[in-house]
Amino acid sequence: MRLLIVESPSKAKTIEKYLGKDFRVIASVGHIRDLPKSNKTAIDIAGGFVPHYEVVKGKERVISEIKSLAKKADEVLLATDPDREGEAIAWHIQEAIGLKDLKRIVFYEITKEAVEEAIENPRKIDNSLKEAQEARRVLDRLVGYDLSGLIWKKVRYGLSAGRVQSPALRIIMEREREIRAFDPVTFWTINAELEDKAKHNLLFVCSEEPKKKEEVDKILDIAQKSSWKITDIKETQVTRAPRAPFITSTLQQAASSRLGIAPSQTMRLAQKLYEAGHITYMRTDSTNLGGSARQEIESVIKSKYGANYFESHVYTKKSKNAQEAHEAIRPTHVSVERAGSTEGEQRLYSLIWQRTVSSQMKSADVLRTKIVANVVVSTQGSDVPMPDFWLSGSRILFDGWLKADKASASEDVILPELKKDEPLTLLNINFEERQTTPPTRYSEAGLIKELEKRGIGRPSTYASIIKTLTDRGYVEKILKALHPTDTGEVVSTFLEEHFSSYISDSFTAEMENELDDIAQGDRTYKKTLADFYTPFEKAVKSKEKIEKITNLGKAPDDLKCPLCGADMIIKLGKGGKFLSCERFPECQGARTIEGKELQGPKDTGELCPKCAKGNLLAREGKFGMFIACSRFPKCKFVKKDEEMEKANSTGVVCPTCKTGFMSERRGRFGVFYSCSNYPDCKYAIKAKPTGDVCKICGSLMMEGTKTIPERCSDKTCPNHNPHKLK
Repeated sequence: MRLLIVESPSKAKTIEKYLGKDFRVIASVGHIRDLPKSNKTAIDIAGGFVPHYEVVKGKERVISEIKSLAKKADEVLLATDPDREGEAIAWHIQEAIGLKDLKRIVFYEITKEAVEEAIENPRKIDNSLKEAQEARRVLDRLVGYDLSGLIWKKVRYGLSAGRVQSPALRIIMEREREIRAFDPVTFWTINAELEDKAKHNLLFVCSEEPKKKEEVDKILDIAQKSSWKITDIKETQVTRAPRAPFITSTLQQAASSRLGIAPSQTMRLAQKLYEAGHITYMRTDSTNLGGSARQEIESVIKSKYGANYFESHVYTKKSKNAQEAHEAIRPTHVSVERAGSTEGEQRLYSLIWQRTVSSQMKSADVLRTKIVANVVVSTQGSDVPMPDFWLSGSRILFDGWLKADKASASEDVILPELKKDEPLTLLNINFEERQTTPPTRYSEAGLIKELEKRGIGRPSTYASIIKTLTDRGYVEKILKALHPTDTGEVVSTFLEEHFSSYISDSFTAEMENELDDIAQGDRTYKKTLADFYTPFEKAVKSKEKIEKITNLGKAPDDLKCPLCGADMIIKLGKGGKFLSCERFPECQGARTIEGKELQGPKDTGELCPKCAKGNLLAREGKFGMFIACSRFPKCKFVKKDEEMEKANSTGVVCPTCKTGFMSERRGRFGVFYSCSNYPDCKYAIKAKPTGDVCKICGSLMMEGTKTIPERCSDKTCPNHNPHKLK
């Protein structure tokens, strides 16, 4: 028996279909070892930055099963993902089961041919790749713990900083400051509706945008008193070249802008498509297409669109740090136009298919036309020269690659056939007062593009960077735009003031290059970490004596303390900025940042029924008023609002305590459902319970999606994702 080990159960199922009875395929289900949560025991800095790993909770059974099967096997093959993280997982598996004769195989697409070829060409674990991943993990832990610890002391407990997330937050904040400092300028736009001799209504736009209303009035006066004609016609034939096939960053950007899918969700969908054998590996910097893929693409184009649409293109990625995956993201079988088990997977696959096929098609030929109009004779004595008015349009002469990627074809304005000096009749002319707009905030796609341009992060980290910023509460997405929160602004400002060199573009990009050098065997693990950490540790220690940031500035003079009338100052709380009396703690007066009075804790006169020591206080929280013990956090009793509980109850009995009911609640990450006996019973699920019980494990069933109307609330149950059930 030959044992082949992968990370994902779904990947294991796909590969099992390709191999014979001599093979047993098993999944590690991701990482089996990781650094412990406590930084004191995680890394031996003095010993050379040696990480001390521990088994991930719940993975003991997986390791035991792999050990048992490995001892019986004639050969053990490690087939984890073909990148640094996959190499590290393979090494951890080898270390955990205690066998040294394991073979490493790599494939970039899960097809029968690719897997069989990989099995015929095994190699040893690449220690350089493993050390590059280990260095990233250790670096991120050292930076995160040291900086986060300092921020806890100087800003607020519970905040965090990171080696890559902090530069990304700084970029968002820099754009936000540009927006705040922007001084809008008023201008006017003028449109003229003109008619040609064939009675076509044509809307011309003034080529100038006057800054004064007087200029607008003079232009309108001239326009209404004069005759019009076409003064010029310019036709330019241009070509629109096809785009390169997807790499990780461009796939995330296109999925975000076209499909409205967040980068983290894009990677999850792509992972599913990869594991099912539909696409090649989705973490790559390479735009290259293999020879066999090119032949298949050529065949598909010629049969579907015609031989005159095919044209071979070779794309090069101008980056010294191309990732280990040697091909762009493409369908494993280009002849398959539709793949995926869910709607999301199908939409993403279609996007990948279109980009792959269109990348090997001819350029599109487009005729762009610009028609210029002006008055024939202007009003005598006018000191304002009449600006040109223009109308543009375009027409596709040959659609080329746009035939496969129709979404890239813009809506073209088809113009009537006109001639120079042809007279025009003014039907209407109007103007609109407008203001210049500030720079736009980054979207998720825009931020990824910016990070890639600056050399910050790598394909495997873009999605996690954005997710971390949102999960930490530093950034919130409003209408696709990333807005920094009050907390994000304070943290970024603190880091920019005290650690500007460590969150700069140049430093972060250079560190990524050094990690790449480790992966290529050109740099050592220990020296890289020592060169970074020695000065970094000194920089952190040098800031230990700075004062704690409790005052973020003076509040407006018209907002006085509601209790004593004293001046107020801006502070940062868990819910963001608020106004506090400058005499705190002697005075407890507080307001929201908008100026609304915040009610302090009020004694209800009741004794806490749980601890019998504290009094029950009425407090105002993020989601309204509530009553809790004055000894919090020692006593966490919260008095239930019976009317609220009744209104929010689903009527479904809690499966844990059997006495409470599942009730709707709202937390930091949105709506969820938990037992009405909380905190005595802490059972909770993400979606509304349906009242049914899972036939497989007995857990509550909850509402799902359009494609999965109902699913098990237990993530470990196969019925949590019914699509996987045979």
